[in-house]
Amino acid sequence: MKQTYYSNGKLLLTGEYVVLDGAKALAVPTKFGQNLSIESGENNLIQWKSFDSDNTVWFEDSIRFDEIISKAECENFSDVKTKLIAILHQANIQNPTFISESKGYIIETKLTFPRLWGLGTSSTLLNNIAQWLNIDAFELLQKSFGGSGYDIACAQTNEPIIYTLKNDKPHFETVPFNPAFKKNIHFVYLNKKQSSSNAISNYISRRHKVDKIIAKINAITEEALLVNEGRDFALLMEKHQAIMSDVLETQTVKELLFHDFKGVVKSLGAWGGDFVMVLSKNDPTDYFRAKGYTTILTYEEMVL
Repeated sequence: MKQTYYSNGKLLLTGEYVVLDGAKALAVPTKFGQNLSIESGENNLIQWKSFDSDNTVWFEDSIRFDEIISKAECENFSDVKTKLIAILHQANIQNPTFISESKGYIIETKLTFPRLWGLGTSSTLLNNIAQWLNIDAFELLQKSFGGSGYDIACAQTNEPIIYTLKNDKPHFETVPFNPAFKKNIHFVYLNKKQSSSNAISNYISRRHKVDKIIAKINAITEEALLVNEGRDFALLMEKHQAIMSDVLETQTVKELLFHDFKGVVKSLGAWGGDFVMVLSKNDPTDYFRAKGYTTILTYEEMVL
């Protein structure tokens, strides 16, 4: 009998990086996500196949149960296989019957967004595995990849959330974020997948500045829920970019790529790649297409 699971993708609108240090972050689940299907297998192994949104296979391999139990690492393994074994090893710790009471599995994953978009290929997988094995997805994340966990919260929630870490424990609540000015919000893909782990390492090396700005980011996140005018929201996002630019000692994406754009361009999540949020009075599609950025989604197209 086939079992199927689904988890939402994510976008972090405020609080990128500093959410790791307890700042309040506004995050939204996306209309895009990932499916997981499981069937019984044999030979004490998992036959794994992962499909991109265009139905091409981007990862395929077999993983033996003993490799999962021992958390095997090998030079012949792909990075994907090594990471997958690490996830499944931790899943087995949280629920040992997953292996002890099975002869094997045939598993397929299918993204509904292009993998390089950065909407949560890993977080949606982790949450799907947690659903399947009835284990804590946040614990699975922390003991395999690490991270703040906001993406796991989005994976399992169908509304915008305010997310924060308190004593390293995840806390989140749904919020009524449905801006009247959403027609002025677009999301543009920067044609480049950004490594979250590398971005976090870069941030950690500069986090000496963080204590002073968490209260400022919290205030921006809270105000973002209250403003009724697009112009006021844009000013908040511009202020947020300036603060984080100082912390990261990095130019904002607008300064770097779009200095002549009439509007606000805000990085989401890891700076330097993935999607940016664009706030403008007029439709920005022609501007970005002329610069070679052709993946442009409206708020309605992107946000659940």
